[in-house]
Amino acid sequence: MATPIDILHINFGFDHFRDGQEQVITQVLNHQNTLAVMPTGGGKSLCYQIPALINPGVTIVVSPLLSLMKDQVDSLRQNGIAAAALNSATPREEVNPILRSAYNGETKLLYVTPERLAMEYFQYQLSFLNINLVAIDEAHCISQWGHDFRPAYRQLNAAIQRLKTNPTILALTATATPQVQADIGEQLTIPRENFVITSFARPNISFRVTHPQGSTRQYIVKYLTAHQGEAGIIYANTRKRVESLTSFLNDRGFHAAMYHAGMTTEDRAKVQDDFQFDRVPVIVATNAFGMGIDKSNVRFVLHATSAKSLESYYQEAGRAGRDGLPSEAVMLYHANDIQQYRWFIDQSTADDQYREVQYEKLQAITDYANTPRCLQQQLVEYFGQSCDPCGHCSNCTDDRQLEDITPVAKEIIATVNELHGRFGKSLVAKVVTGSHDQRVRQLHVDQLDHYGALKLSQQAAGSLVDYLVATGFLELEGGQFPVVKVGKPSWRVLAGKATIQRRVEPQPTKVATKIEETPEQAALFECLRKRRLELARDQEVPPFMIFSDRTLHDMARLQPQTPAEFLEVNGVGQAKLKKYGQIMMDEIGAYLSGNED
Repeated sequence: MATPIDILHINFGFDHFRDGQEQVITQVLNHQNTLAVMPTGGGKSLCYQIPALINPGVTIVVSPLLSLMKDQVDSLRQNGIAAAALNSATPREEVNPILRSAYNGETKLLYVTPERLAMEYFQYQLSFLNINLVAIDEAHCISQWGHDFRPAYRQLNAAIQRLKTNPTILALTATATPQVQADIGEQLTIPRENFVITSFARPNISFRVTHPQGSTRQYIVKYLTAHQGEAGIIYANTRKRVESLTSFLNDRGFHAAMYHAGMTTEDRAKVQDDFQFDRVPVIVATNAFGMGIDKSNVRFVLHATSAKSLESYYQEAGRAGRDGLPSEAVMLYHANDIQQYRWFIDQSTADDQYREVQYEKLQAITDYANTPRCLQQQLVEYFGQSCDPCGHCSNCTDDRQLEDITPVAKEIIATVNELHGRFGKSLVAKVVTGSHDQRVRQLHVDQLDHYGALKLSQQAAGSLVDYLVATGFLELEGGQFPVVKVGKPSWRVLAGKATIQRRVEPQPTKVATKIEETPEQAALFECLRKRRLELARDQEVPPFMIFSDRTLHDMARLQPQTPAEFLEVNGVGQAKLKKYGQIMMDEIGAYLSGNED
């Protein structure tokens, strides 16, 4: 019988497992319910695809999005593996043939939505199948403490327990805090010792935060100009912003398409296909776009508006660089966005405990946007882990001039002290900037010694408060109406024994998002990319499903001329050798002979 490493090499063309994969696969093959928490692009799919090819019977994969199912099925078929999806888009006359194929052992992986698995009649249909494993993708959707709660996920365990074959359960997610991990384990009867949690660090992504002093749109124009020819996603938090930003960019000569939930299903599908097939390089979207995107060569993800939580930001930013090549994730932080999100939480009918969690998530975003420490470290620690400084985020590479802000910081700290830690950030900013606001007069805080001490805008003062909180000089207490208090390090500042420094805001620059290679390798890569595009159009699948950019770079470096050499290329298995090997080797041969001439 083939071993997991045999299948990894023969079917998928990889020589070794990534971190955590082998442990997950071993536990699943030993029929242990397992939770796998791995970063986006960390190879979660192989954790159930390989057991599916070893185990007798069928693997059910629960997936929340139709587009994600289609991509997974198409990708498996490119590797010569029989898979199918049953969802609302499946024609009724195709349902029974698909189930019959699974019954006969021809289809090994069957993708379904959580809503379909919860249907009693569908459970009856599944009773005729030998179901060995149920893999639950995006498992954080099961937790009400997660950022993407989906009620149908709460019914999954009951539905699985009704299956006659008592299948093993594998839950997979990229974004789960320790609290969410515990909730998933409880909901799906997965013991803590069966959790496999790999590092949340994404070493190939350069994380960046910027606080635009001028126009956000002009910043984006400069950024796209510096990243011409690269595929990227720009996130905005409302449909209206998505529409206006897309129009603005197209008017200035950029090729961008928009995506949001208010568009028709057909229009959304077309935009997604255009992006997958490299016909449109830039997508401007709400968070409705992305969970189903398996595109491996996204080089940048830009958040034009602040994210709502570090979980959603990590997931959305993680859509960059799934192929492991250098990529970038940039958040353009706006305090007004955080205030808007806070207002929505205030208006929510959810219980107090749930709202407190959401307030904490917002504060984590503000702290991330204002910390001077390594951004990768900040993210990883949020998910309960630790890592060394990444060396390439905007804070690690920050060589901007340090500005001594001790005098203005002292005024803000002194103001907080005068207010006795009883009021929030907004009032602190109003007092220190000398606002004539009605509430300021009602509370008589315009009589304080530090009233009007700074000639700044309230927005600038609020930004300084955020920075002082993120660096520990000030502290926030409370959820819905947090008050600002003086932190311990501030007493040394007030006593003149310590200073506070902050760096000047940068302009967008071109960062390294390309692999290091010789001019000859780069030229060969472009030839191979054109050939891949032709093959993709013939097959009617996205180019990255034929070969990823990483595989093409490896091909350009190794320049294989025989089948054995071609199998040495990262990401090439027997199926792709048989299907495309000679075509690509002919392309390489033609390029090399042309250069010799």
